Parts: sequence; C-alpha cells; structure tokens
Amino acid sequence: MDKLLLHTCCAPCSVYCVDSLRAEGIEPAAFWFNPNIHPYQEYRARREALREYTASIGQELILHGEYGLRPFVRAVAGDIEGRCGYCYACRLEETARYAADHGFAAFSTTLLVSPYQDHGAITAAAQRMADRYGVAFLYRDFRPGFRQGQAKARELGLYMQKYCGCVFSEEDRYAKQIARDREGA
Repeated sequence: MDKLLLHTCCAPCSVYCVDSLRAEGIEPAAFWFNPNIHPYQEYRARREALREYTASIGQELILHGEYGLRPFVRAVAGDIEGRCGYCYACRLEETARYAADHGFAAFSTTLLVSPYQDHGAITAAAQRMADRYGVAFLYRDFRPGFRQGQAKARELGLYMQKYCGCVFSEEDRYAKQIARDREGA
C-alpha cells in the first residue's frame, strides 16, 4: 500500500493500530480531526499526548481542524442519543476527503480498536465516505488488540482519557453517580 491516512482519536487507541499496521509493512500517517472532544482542556490533552507519542515513534502526524464545541453540539442537539452516528460520519468524512485531496491510497481509523464503539456503524460510515470521495477504506478489526494496546499505553505513560470524547459521553460516564445523587437528594 502506498500511503495510508489513519484517523486517530487519541494516542492510547493508536498504539495497537499502528503496531499492527507496521507489522504488515504499512506506515500510516496519523490524522487528528476530532471536533467532538470536549471540554477544551480534554481536547488539548489528547492532542498533545498524540503529538508526543507520534514524535516518539517517528510517525507522521497531521493536525487538522479546530476545537468544535458549537458546531458539534448544534449537529447532535436534535438527537443526542444518536450522536455517535453523526460523530463517526463527520470525522470519517473529513478523513476521506483529506486522503483523496492529498494523494493517500486509503484511509482507516483507530475507532476500530475500541470494544466500546459501534463497530458496524463505524465501518458503514467509513465505506460510505470511501465511496463518496473515491479513496479506499482499509478495514481492520483491531479490537482483539485493545487490551494489549491499552497496557502498552499505560507503560508508556500516555494520557489515558476516561470517556469517549463528547460532553454527552462524559455525562454517561457519571450516570450511576448522578442517579445516586438524585436518590439521596
């Protein structure tokens, strides 16, 4: 494969993906486009961790886009429970567009490593974007290496986030505590 653009949600999720792609002889360029991550301090922490990690392993990093609280919330406000579908599609669309515009043979995503994400929805969104922009989607089920990658990320001292990224996923993280607090009030 000539050039692969790897949408990268964070450094810990990229560890196994990059290692396994390199083991296949594929050198991916990391692509940071994550307007879903909130608040800003979280966005910045994840971006900087990825910047440090890619530099430490000699991987090309493309930082694309800006912090996007308002556009992201506007896009999902009417369907907060269905937000993940929009989130996958918007990030993968920008990845496919960038790949097509900059001569990449294919694109993929580190989202495919997480057992907590909707693997089928990610794959479907990626294939739609591949078709739309005329660039190949390289599918890999990275999930079997999730724990291994997370363990290596911890060993490396990478910043480990506690929720997927959007403000609503952070709320989900605290759902049990919120319910207990309501019962105790």
